[in-house]
Amino acid sequence: MPPCNFKTKWAGAALALAGWTGAAEPLAPFGAEPPVPAFSLSYMDRAVSPGQDFYSFAEGQWSKDNPVPADKSLWSSFSQLAEYNSYLIHSLLEEAAAGNDPKGTPRREAGDFYRSAMDTNRLEELRFDPITNDLGRIEAIKTTEDLFGLLARFHNEGAGGIFSAGVGPDARQSTLYALELEQGGLSLPDRDYYLKPEFAKYRQAYRDHLAKMFALLGETPDAAATHAEVVFDVERDLARASRTRVELRDPIKNYNKFTKTDLLEKNRAIAWQVYLSERSLGGVSYAIIGQPEFFDAVDKMVQSRPLSDWKVYLRWHVLHGSAPFLCQDAEVENFNFFGKFLSGQPEQEPRWKRAFHTLNGTIGEAVGQLYVEKYFPPEAKARMKDLVENLKTVFRDHLEKVDWMTGETRAKALAKFARFTQKIGCPDKFRDYSSIELRPDDFLGNVRRAQAFEVHRETVRVGQTVDRTEWGMTPPTVNAYFNPLLNEIVFPAGILQPPFFDVRMDDAVNYGAIGVVIGHEITHGYDDEGRKFDAEGNLNEWWSKKDAEEFDARAQKVVEEYDAFQALPGVHVNGKLTLGENLADIGGVSIAYDALERTLAKDPSQRKTIDGLTPEQRFFISFAQVWRTNIRDAEARRRATVDPHSPGRFRAVGPLVNFGEFFEAFKIKPEDPMWRAPELRAHIW
Repeated sequence: MPPCNFKTKWAGAALALAGWTGAAEPLAPFGAEPPVPAFSLSYMDRAVSPGQDFYSFAEGQWSKDNPVPADKSLWSSFSQLAEYNSYLIHSLLEEAAAGNDPKGTPRREAGDFYRSAMDTNRLEELRFDPITNDLGRIEAIKTTEDLFGLLARFHNEGAGGIFSAGVGPDARQSTLYALELEQGGLSLPDRDYYLKPEFAKYRQAYRDHLAKMFALLGETPDAAATHAEVVFDVERDLARASRTRVELRDPIKNYNKFTKTDLLEKNRAIAWQVYLSERSLGGVSYAIIGQPEFFDAVDKMVQSRPLSDWKVYLRWHVLHGSAPFLCQDAEVENFNFFGKFLSGQPEQEPRWKRAFHTLNGTIGEAVGQLYVEKYFPPEAKARMKDLVENLKTVFRDHLEKVDWMTGETRAKALAKFARFTQKIGCPDKFRDYSSIELRPDDFLGNVRRAQAFEVHRETVRVGQTVDRTEWGMTPPTVNAYFNPLLNEIVFPAGILQPPFFDVRMDDAVNYGAIGVVIGHEITHGYDDEGRKFDAEGNLNEWWSKKDAEEFDARAQKVVEEYDAFQALPGVHVNGKLTLGENLADIGGVSIAYDALERTLAKDPSQRKTIDGLTPEQRFFISFAQVWRTNIRDAEARRRATVDPHSPGRFRAVGPLVNFGEFFEAFKIKPEDPMWRAPELRAHIW
């Protein structure tokens, strides 16, 4: 769940969207406009005391009144705002599809792509024809060189398989783009789904799904069942070789630089020369290997498994990656497993919504340009810039005064912060998609060509200077991120609306919402991962040993606090996996609260009670309401395994119980359930 710590990286994998069914003329009917999900006292449950259960006190009535919709696995303030944004964009897409704008313009690009997504008659006519050529290319594989040559071509087209390959700033020379090779090739949400006893029922259901999908391609039941086992066995072997999500959070251990010569000689069964040549990367001098032992395992698998197994595996990944963009049979079976079974979502979203998700994930800046032109006023950007500068001033003061940091490390921390930048709203220059052939009658083709465009755009930059103007999220996105390699925070236009940013509300409400989000993203630069990057965005152990030990001791309190939380009975939050986000939440509250108090001190007239609540109380209630969430059990279990963010309930209360001013604001005493003893509270920033 957002906000998140973000590292810009192309993963070389096909879009993983649930399928959809149905179409109508006009392209998609409009429903009622969703309400703006603003801060509201009506969300509160006054029957619950803040000292007993602050989360229920702040948003308990909302939880009662807002069950998860049938076409969602989770419902939250983020979901509500995303739903509102989707509604606004719906009209833009319908207008674009009905128009006849010049080719190469954002409206024409979005309109043609959207029409192809909505033309279900065409998709039913084509059935599996759009992937026939891919399946033929797989069947023609005769050698290991053929296998890796075709894998490279699939990666060029944005499809996935075996491992992930992408391009991003070199983490030890962040001004230059580098080739990055990492573990991958799985279809289930995480390695644990293949390996841990508690996921046994998921493994069997996945095998059943594989067999059903192969049967849709025309295979006999026996052949489909056999091929399902082959795919599962290959992916389970890849899972065994994969690092855990906690292990993947260590940026130093996941940075391993190999010269091209070393790469070619280390894993000789992997036809690297062929792969790199097909990717137009034959001239690279080095690559960053995230998990070398994973590629050692792939090397052994290539030697031990027959080519027929790899051909079946690739057939599956082509089918799986294409299913949302094919006929009804394929996309419904895809949804039934990945949406309904894995996440507990009873129904698919309306087709137009998932069409928007596809466009946002492929030509997102074209859609974003239309969105910003109509719905993002310049004054919102100006107000947000002022808030960011205010929060930056406060954080700088915290860095200067924190009592556990030595002077040498503090000086380097301040030097890093002096280089800190922000992006707000949307790019100054939108991406040009005019070279992509986008046709109103070729949905999967449009997806593939758009993915290939993005892969090529990034691949040709290896060795070139990093473009610091690029964005890692599209303008309509309801999220924000910190990029440690560029030492920047980014806030898309989509999140700069209620309940996060509301010009109608008092400062206390806004600082409790967008103020904490800003503080959260700033803090990511100094969390357990972000602190390992220096002022230039390079991996560098710039902390003294003493300071690192002091930091780790404080962070361990956060790990232990969140380890005790349960997403479901018996399913605990992983305090190490979620540590970075939890630290950012705690830091965000501290910084935003201080910023509010300074604002109130400058203008005492703002220090007034509203609806019986002090500014401090409204700040904490606003913060908790941002994390209001209802979630289905299957999705809660999935997120507990894969998500570096804690569940909404614990994001709402976890930071507050480490903050003395929270207890003071609501007169919470040691005998109250919400109380946390001072010696147990974590305080870092």
